[in-house]
Amino acid sequence: MSQAATDSRTLDAASSATEGKPRFLRGGSGLLARIALSAIVVAVGLAIVFGVLFLAILTLRDRSVESAHTQQVIATANRLQTRVIDLETSVRGFVISKNTRDLGPWRAAQAQYPREMSALLGLTKDNPIQHSRALALRSAIDGYLQTYSRPLVGFMERNPRYAPTVALSNRGRLEVEAIRARFRQFLDTETALSNARQSRARTTARHALEVGGAGLAASMLLILLGALYLNRAVARPVRLTARAAARIAGGDFSERLRMTGPGEVGELERTFNTMAASLERTLADLEERNQTLAESEQVKSELVSNVSHELRTPLASVLGFSALMLDRDLAPDERRRYLEVIRTEAHRLAALLNDLLDLQRVEQEALELRHEAVDLNALLAAQVTLYSAQSEAHALRFEPAGEPLLIRGDRDRLAQVIGNLLSNGIKYSPEGGEVEVGSGRLGDEVTVWVRDRGLGIPEDHQDRIFTKFFRGDVGRERGIAGTGLGLVLARQIVEAHGGEVGFESEEGTGSTFWFRLPAAAESDAAIPEGSLAAHDDS
Repeated sequence: MSQAATDSRTLDAASSATEGKPRFLRGGSGLLARIALSAIVVAVGLAIVFGVLFLAILTLRDRSVESAHTQQVIATANRLQTRVIDLETSVRGFVISKNTRDLGPWRAAQAQYPREMSALLGLTKDNPIQHSRALALRSAIDGYLQTYSRPLVGFMERNPRYAPTVALSNRGRLEVEAIRARFRQFLDTETALSNARQSRARTTARHALEVGGAGLAASMLLILLGALYLNRAVARPVRLTARAAARIAGGDFSERLRMTGPGEVGELERTFNTMAASLERTLADLEERNQTLAESEQVKSELVSNVSHELRTPLASVLGFSALMLDRDLAPDERRRYLEVIRTEAHRLAALLNDLLDLQRVEQEALELRHEAVDLNALLAAQVTLYSAQSEAHALRFEPAGEPLLIRGDRDRLAQVIGNLLSNGIKYSPEGGEVEVGSGRLGDEVTVWVRDRGLGIPEDHQDRIFTKFFRGDVGRERGIAGTGLGLVLARQIVEAHGGEVGFESEEGTGSTFWFRLPAAAESDAAIPEGSLAAHDDS
């Protein structure tokens, strides 16, 4: 069904609706009659209307001032509560990460707290009960800072080894919850006061609008300006239509007219809007198709470039070493070395084909996952052992969580994710060094991270890291092997498990890639004995 036919039916429906109305509601001859009738009603009640309207406006002004003051109190209290939450969450983040940069919100909240507390105290001076509660809030927050928050930060800066013990403590959270309970009591009272004042303001505003509407509807000004009104109803919409048509001719297809004209003028406006909407949809379809075509061309170009390079290198090695073995009589040790090279390059080709097949399954939403009990600590240990043998220049250091990290998922696919992160950490640290692998649990989630001290990722490349076939200039310039699919597949696999993946990186200092997964429920946490050994074929 064509878009033109749809627009035509819309226009026909609008016209039919207009034609179905009584004659005096369609504009034209009924316009002047309505003006004259309104003028007669205005002449009778004009004095009464204006007097009542004046009183309503004065009352509305007073109600508005009261309501605005209450809203200011609520906004100030909410900002102050946010500072308290920043104090607690920033300290908790610092305790967990041991990174002093996480104390930035904590320091900022302390700097802003005195000013905002003074503002709250000033705003509540007209309400003794709320002022007393504000003083109690100040006392509670000062006590939290002086007896817990600041001493804890100082202690952790001197004794970071106690972070796990401190992280398990609930003292800070409980104190903040007590402060937040005071905030809730304060805000509930202020909100109730605000609601009452707003209700009075709305009632006053409604009365003012009713009186004002009656005054405007019956105003003698309608009679005195009748000619101008007709000019606006007909001539002005036509001028606006002409200007809008000129803008559409200049390429602005978003232009629309407000349908305010009576009779034929309104019909013209409706027809114009239907035409503009049709043109805008056509242009949007063309732009979307062009964008899709451009993206397809870019993906095809990157696919051809990456895959051809990744195929050429291992194929050249396989062909070269096999030719040497056929043309020469080699010693057994040398023949074995050549065969090892051929096997390595064949594995590289197989990995490339597997990545392409996995990408196809992901795009076709055909990636199948098993749901079995997996201990991520054991899986990480197996992968670290496997990849430790791949580079003598790198040292893989594993810092497991102090407890089993049990999840439900596909062990082989999760091993693929971990392998991709470890492989990237090794490849993009060409000078060697340490690659750290860690795991932990926070609440209902388990986290795994891989940190290297390698090349890092330029800032202008970071938003494309999870784009298909993207490898960046650093990988190409240094001849680092890869197809640009590993991280794409890793994200798809993690998200298919209900998790998320991300990274932090700075060019020249290295990168940290991490992913989080939902922890298994206790009823699903049993892992059959020997299951890890049975599947350890990564």
